[in-house]
Amino acid sequence: MTRLTLRATLLACALGALPGPLLAQTLTVGVRAGPLSIDPHFTASAVSAEALKHVFDTLVVSGNNLELLPGLAESWSAIDSTTWEFRLRRGVKFHDGSDFTAEDVKFSIERIPNVTGPNPATIYVRRVKEVQIIDPHTIRIVTNGPAPTLPNDFVRLFVVSHVAARDFSTRETANEGFNSGKAAVGTGPYRFISWTPKEQMVVERNDGYWGGAEPWERVIRKELPNDTTRVAQLKAGQVDIIARAPAADVPTLERDPKIQVVRTDSAYMFYLELDFREQTPRITARNGAPLAANPLRDPRVREAIDIAIDREALAEVAMEGMGKPATQLVTPNIFGYNTRLPVTKPDLPRARALLAEAGYASGFRVPFNFTNDGLPGDRAIGTSISQMLSAIGIDAQANAQPGAVWAPARTRGEFNFAMGGWGTLTGEANYTLSSLVHTNDPASRLGAFNFRGYSNPELDRLIEAAGVEMDETKRRSLLEEAAAVVAKDRPSLPVTGIVTAWAMQKGRVIITPRADEDTLAMNIRRPAR
Repeated sequence: MTRLTLRATLLACALGALPGPLLAQTLTVGVRAGPLSIDPHFTASAVSAEALKHVFDTLVVSGNNLELLPGLAESWSAIDSTTWEFRLRRGVKFHDGSDFTAEDVKFSIERIPNVTGPNPATIYVRRVKEVQIIDPHTIRIVTNGPAPTLPNDFVRLFVVSHVAARDFSTRETANEGFNSGKAAVGTGPYRFISWTPKEQMVVERNDGYWGGAEPWERVIRKELPNDTTRVAQLKAGQVDIIARAPAADVPTLERDPKIQVVRTDSAYMFYLELDFREQTPRITARNGAPLAANPLRDPRVREAIDIAIDREALAEVAMEGMGKPATQLVTPNIFGYNTRLPVTKPDLPRARALLAEAGYASGFRVPFNFTNDGLPGDRAIGTSISQMLSAIGIDAQANAQPGAVWAPARTRGEFNFAMGGWGTLTGEANYTLSSLVHTNDPASRLGAFNFRGYSNPELDRLIEAAGVEMDETKRRSLLEEAAAVVAKDRPSLPVTGIVTAWAMQKGRVIITPRADEDTLAMNIRRPAR
């Protein structure tokens, strides 16, 4: 062995002994679904936001337990009841080397309504009336009334470069500009490299990141919607970690000495949406004959559906122990959760009696739409609910479909009866209530996801009052009262909460779990040795 060869060998050995973060590293993550676009303003879809948090920063950051933390804004305060001031972080650079300023924040806020698509991102800026630039690092937001939860909404306000995105600010140009990479210029910990829809997204470390450089030099997010494939690639060492480890595989993975599993309670849940429109030709008698009225508008029918569902069985059997019975549209860790609401218990004899009392002793037929590639267990839960309803005479025709098909159809109002997955990602119940069960009102931008004609003036009043109440105690009380109204009126039926799990190569990586289930490279590290 020559001296030069020996020297190279010793150097290689020395480098091998160094801690992982000091070496150039590639992290490969297996996820169930990827972004719908690289434009962070295109959709409020959680899978899109999760991926794009690597490239784009937000003014306010949602912590691992949904707590509010400084992001591109170092601090914020209410100047008066309708004005918030945000002090912006100095010295932040975009990936192209340009300075981040208040102009970029203003541009991003005003851009969203022009480019948003399915699952509109306008819910995050619906309270904004005017954006005022005070100086390059100070911005004031004038709201359309008191807006106590504006900082919560801004955890999803992704900031783009007003220079790079300037020419891509219409629905026709936005996706083209961002998906090609031309406009995908953020301030985040990673730079955008490439995206192949339904396959993978690749990002590389931003060494100039204001929060400090990440240990991973390159991150590959592989889309593996098939649970079996995701687990197989983990076991074969083709990915370092997988998100949403399937419930059926969790016990086996936990016994594998080469695999480590981390679990946490999620902010996501499953719930049912019922149609309140008078004209519902898709709902028929069981023999296909038309009905004189929409049965779902009858509170007795809604109660019958509610008490036909065995939530304990769904959580333990359909979700294989990876679920929890839900009492309302938000999970217990959310501000405004009503602790006094009990889990609905199944009562099939009473459910049948209620249907008969409402004039549907023979039941009826209704298409039942839900995703098969969204939240863990969606297909199994949807199928199980369909079977449970058949026991009281309701033929809920199960139609499991990809989220990319389900979401636009829901937005078009094509569903009469559907199961959705929802996460209160701002940590505040008003976000969910104002989006799902407030009357759809484009003028106020409330009820943005209420596509089924539901309207309850009493509930609207509570939601609107909570939305402008600056006193935290009073706001909590209003939200809890609103949750009680939803439980009584049953426009939506909460089904189960979710326990989510990550599985990873033991000794290679470890993740700090998040309540919103985001699988972020920023939360994945080499284990301490």
